[in-house]
Amino acid sequence: MNPNAFLQDLAMLMAVAGFVSVLFTRFKWPKVIGYILAGVLLSSHLWGFSFLADEGSVQTIAQLGIIFLMFTMGLEFSTSDMRRIKDVTLPTAILDTVVMTWLGYTFGRLVCGWDAVPSIFLGVAICDSSTTLLAKIIAEMNWSRRPFVKYVIGTSVCEDIVCVGLIALVTGVAQGHGMSLGAAGMSLGGLLIFSFAVIVFGLVLVPRLLSSVASHGDNETLLLTVLGCCFFVTYVAFKLNFSLALGAFLVGVLGASSDVRRRLHQMIEPLKSMFAAVFFVSIGLLVNPAVCWQNLGLILLLSLLVMAGKGLNCFVGGLATGQSLKTSVQMGMGLAQIGEFAYMVALLYLTLTGDTDRPMYQVVVGVSLLTTLLNPVMLRASDPFGDWVERHCPAGLRAKLASYGDFLARCRSSLGAGAGAAERYRVRSLVMKLVLIAVVEFALALAFGILNERDWSAFPAWFNGHKRLVLYLVQNFFLTALLAPIFFLAQALARTVAAAVWGAHKGARARAAVSGAVRFVVLGIVLGLFFLEALMINVNLMPANPWVRAGVSVGFLLLALAGWKFFLRTGRRAYTRLQDALNADASESAADDAGFALPGAGLARQTVAVNSPAVGETVVSLNIRKKTGVNVVAVERGGVRVANFGPAFVFAPGDVLMVTGDAAQLKALQDLVKEPS
Repeated sequence: MNPNAFLQDLAMLMAVAGFVSVLFTRFKWPKVIGYILAGVLLSSHLWGFSFLADEGSVQTIAQLGIIFLMFTMGLEFSTSDMRRIKDVTLPTAILDTVVMTWLGYTFGRLVCGWDAVPSIFLGVAICDSSTTLLAKIIAEMNWSRRPFVKYVIGTSVCEDIVCVGLIALVTGVAQGHGMSLGAAGMSLGGLLIFSFAVIVFGLVLVPRLLSSVASHGDNETLLLTVLGCCFFVTYVAFKLNFSLALGAFLVGVLGASSDVRRRLHQMIEPLKSMFAAVFFVSIGLLVNPAVCWQNLGLILLLSLLVMAGKGLNCFVGGLATGQSLKTSVQMGMGLAQIGEFAYMVALLYLTLTGDTDRPMYQVVVGVSLLTTLLNPVMLRASDPFGDWVERHCPAGLRAKLASYGDFLARCRSSLGAGAGAAERYRVRSLVMKLVLIAVVEFALALAFGILNERDWSAFPAWFNGHKRLVLYLVQNFFLTALLAPIFFLAQALARTVAAAVWGAHKGARARAAVSGAVRFVVLGIVLGLFFLEALMINVNLMPANPWVRAGVSVGFLLLALAGWKFFLRTGRRAYTRLQDALNADASESAADDAGFALPGAGLARQTVAVNSPAVGETVVSLNIRKKTGVNVVAVERGGVRVANFGPAFVFAPGDVLMVTGDAAQLKALQDLVKEPS
């Protein structure tokens, strides 16, 4: 790469991007379209010569654009918001992603006559709607508070997450791992373990690190710290043959789980704007207008498939999850487009395969441009069209859809209610903690397996001669540290399951017998499963000498017995940090609702009615503090008082809110949670 050419091209691109930004902002057009058109005008495809000294150098900067785009997208991810609407957005996103990937693959194979690899890339390219485009259009239309908007944005974010995983999978396909089920399973397994390990270890370490750095008030240090984490994880993802986008997105999610997410977003926004503009210009540089014109029929046909397919998928997903006809129509029309992910997938295909014979890239960019231009028109038309559909829908069908929506709402609210709600919640919580530990152990095994395959010839001869033993010892030290948390979690699970079972046995002798048997069986099953996992993990690094294996096992057993209190305390602290990180954004949103009760305020109980608007909402989404002035001290559900219910706790019919406040505040709360008249 020529440094002078690099700087010259960067200067040209930034000048053009600045001009385009001013022009398109003036006419209220999507700036993304302007950047791509600017790239087309600068490219050699249009004029026969290029205005740039080295178009290849621009692709390097474009990779930075991908990293900053994905990091910012992860930074905007809110776990608390997604929990509230996950019953609608997650099924819709999965349905749309699966169907569109299949349609794109089939279109590539049957209509275009392409091989399997470009066809699967085409399927991934058209499966995801543009979150950035939607958010910008909705903000410009002042529609942010419309009922359907949260579902449209939430579904698009879920599709982004799924598409990140698909990008990692198709990267392995393009690099020669093949389309076989075994190769796909290995890629998916490695992807899940890598992602889970980054999220778990990152949530324990990164938010605390960022909070510590932020406490010094130095924005430069905070920015460099989070960028260092971002590029380090991106480097690891690249070395493991995963996409750069995956690593950047995961670190963005970690940043969103810290209490300085807004500060990070403000600092990273200028960098994202700069490099994202260069990324979209680089997309335009690769567009060949002549090839696009030659394939105009293909572009129009695929655009029709995208708008019709995604519109129908999201409409069906909305209806299936209990939304109204109008909301479902608006979801379908709002999500009937593709955007920045399509560009990334198409560019990734060109970068990995170097295939310039097929017009796949040109077709994807053309479809994305066309659907992006039509999306604002479709969004504006969705409001009157949704009203028209509701007016002309048969009354009987409308009544059945309304009954179906009410039925789903009652099912969702009843999941957390009932006499055994506390036991079910505790069992689910303990099982999830044990699953978390199991995945962490598999992630450790993957990491040490990779280290074992590395070339250590630069290290001393002694280390090379005993490499497997050293890695085996270090790996089992971590496994030993997890023994105490596993044992006490297994004990707690056994006690909880036994308590749930013995309730049906009134006699003291029968109850004791059943309780003991259940505790023994549950404890044996859990510990047996973890023992089998330990054997599977150690099989590749286990020393051949049986005496060495026996000695190491005894040594680690003694270590576990001697240090179990320390290991247990460390595990609890790590899990507490993980929970704090997961609830950081919700706690930040709830900070405005927090407050102290006035002296002498009365303690009262208010029951949530069956058809109350509060059902399915949280203390944050209801904004109880601002609307009523009361402080919710605890929630009583099924006779069990939950004091630390947290900002993500969802209210169910029959919940008793225990609150403090004066008479006027209590009356306001009663009006808020009562059944509508």
